[in-house]
Amino acid sequence: MGGQAAEEASVFGLAPVAPDRTAAYGEHPDQVVDFYLPPEASRPAPLVLLFHGGAWRAPYDRRHVSPFAAFLAGRGLAVASVEYRRGGAGSSPPGPAARDGRGPGTEDRDVPGGEPGAGPRSGRDGPGGAPRAGRWPETFDDIAAAVDLVPGLVRELGLSGVDTDRTVLTGHSAGGHAVLWAAARHRLPSGTPWHLPSPSPLRGVVALAPIADLATARALDVCSGAVGELLGEGVGYGVGDGDGGELAVRLALADPAALLPTAIPTTIVQGGTDIDVPPAVAAAFAAAAARAGQRVRLVTTEGGHFPPIDPTTPAAHTTAEEIARLAT
Repeated sequence: MGGQAAEEASVFGLAPVAPDRTAAYGEHPDQVVDFYLPPEASRPAPLVLLFHGGAWRAPYDRRHVSPFAAFLAGRGLAVASVEYRRGGAGSSPPGPAARDGRGPGTEDRDVPGGEPGAGPRSGRDGPGGAPRAGRWPETFDDIAAAVDLVPGLVRELGLSGVDTDRTVLTGHSAGGHAVLWAAARHRLPSGTPWHLPSPSPLRGVVALAPIADLATARALDVCSGAVGELLGEGVGYGVGDGDGGELAVRLALADPAALLPTAIPTTIVQGGTDIDVPPAVAAAFAAAAARAGQRVRLVTTEGGHFPPIDPTTPAAHTTAEEIARLAT
């Protein structure tokens, strides 16, 4: 085994790490967040909202980024690892229990999780046996809700060692799309449900191998049609193959590259040999940002898609350094 396959096996071969606390930010079983807390420090730690990847497909959940979340916590960052609704029928099986039990604001029910390592190739539960990626509009509802509500959960849980005034969004792959989109909600039309009147009070965004430019990713067929599925193309979410007008509307609302500039400091960490989300996608986003008058920091690391979230790699250390740079 070599190259990208070995990198993927390394990430999914790591044992999941149980969170310190788990809380719900909504009523759906997937609307939960795991907190990983750093050792006690002399001052409150910055808050990192972490969104996992997996092409918006149900077989991937937050458990596969739990070692990475624990790694960031070990470097002095408080991490909130967010679950959200993905494509596929039903909810995920229970995930790891919190080490010290459930705190205020947490529902007394099983927390959804799932065995990591089952990639989108095994998630074939859409029409005709095809995998479905994301849910329109629920996936976007959850991204927005998590960003808006997690700081309040920190207060409800009494996590006094967490500084919500120093919040950085970070996400991998589809999660990279999530954080770039979340940072651009003030650029959405005022009539849309996710619109914010002004930018979120964030220190910055660090997107890891992100599906950052949906038009480019769709043209390159990134993750086997995942972008089209996210937008509801041909999968029974109200957008048929011939409904190009509605698809164009959704693309304009969902594509971070179409919502620039954000005025929020943004860094992309991209593997130079990534074949899952090729560097061309990040480059297209950076170019769109430059045209809009926003500078995006683009950091290229050795390896492919998974090293930026693999604590055993130098790329993960680069990720941590970029987050800390924006958080301080």
